Amino acid sequence: MTEMVELIAAKRDGRRLSDEDVSWFVSAYSRGEIPDEQAAALLMAIFFRGLDRSELAAWTTAMVRSGRRLDLSRISRPTVDKHSSGGVGDKVSLVAAPIAAALGAAVPKLSGRALGHTGGTLDKLAAIPGFRTELAIDEMLDIVERVGCVICSAGGDLAPADKRLYDLRNATATVESLPLMASSIMSKKLAGGAGAIVLDVKVGSGAFLTDPDQARILARTMVDLGCDAGVPTAAVLTAMDAPLGRAAGNAVEVREALEVLRGGGPKDVIEVARAVSAQMLALAGIAADPDDAIASGAALRAFEAMVEAQGGDLGSLPEAPHRRTLPAPRSGVVGRIDARAV
Repeated sequence: MTEMVELIAAKRDGRRLSDEDVSWFVSAYSRGEIPDEQAAALLMAIFFRGLDRSELAAWTTAMVRSGRRLDLSRISRPTVDKHSSGGVGDKVSLVAAPIAAALGAAVPKLSGRALGHTGGTLDKLAAIPGFRTELAIDEMLDIVERVGCVICSAGGDLAPADKRLYDLRNATATVESLPLMASSIMSKKLAGGAGAIVLDVKVGSGAFLTDPDQARILARTMVDLGCDAGVPTAAVLTAMDAPLGRAAGNAVEVREALEVLRGGGPKDVIEVARAVSAQMLALAGIAADPDDAIASGAALRAFEAMVEAQGGDLGSLPEAPHRRTLPAPRSGVVGRIDARAV
């Protein structure tokens, strides 16, 4: 494995890797031809030395090419995907996707399960009895064309190299590498095939990233990766020092999303969903006001149609079996809620 040793030494000493080097490594490691100890050494070298913009673009492209890229050409509407880096109470996808769909975009949103201390979008939707998160590609495309939005599992054949590398990063304390984090997220989003991507990057005590400067770097890096790949990409930064909204959990977050879609709900959820869906519409080339989709009921109908198409029964959404009320001992205003503690 002389070639691998040379790659490790090059990155260790701060030299850049060629596109060919990067492509070879990702492909060979995906096929099991490079031992974990050598791949781990390269990841650690990248952790300390970083990847420049061209290296990172090559790395992400190689990850996308490790599997298949979805072909969304049969969808008649402009397609746009949305990603959130996650945070306590983050149910924005459940609101923003149907808003965009109601106003003419197609949202084939590929999501994941829980990561770290927060539930994933699929965990929330799985709280709806009967809701299917695993869909065949043809069925997924049919729902997107008919309803306007679908939220389902990404599947193992999209950027499969990312799964192997993420497991190794998790075992080698290199998950926090911003270039590798950006590439991990964007390889899956680009493999999803959407015509545009909007990123909701959370920052604060309830998010994966707690430092605003680090969150801005991650957002900028991901936007650059998308644009370098020819896919219009935008990002918003959302403060997550407190839980988003008043519900944190799976079924209760679905209920709160429904409340927002019906024209009510907490102001912070409304604000973030409006900002994210406005970016989605802008990148899709649609001049429309997200508030109109709420006021007309079109966004609620789009969400209900998506849930029905994926086998869910909103009428049977479970109630919490145990409830406890904590009355305030005196009048006042809540000054702070620690999202991570919640």
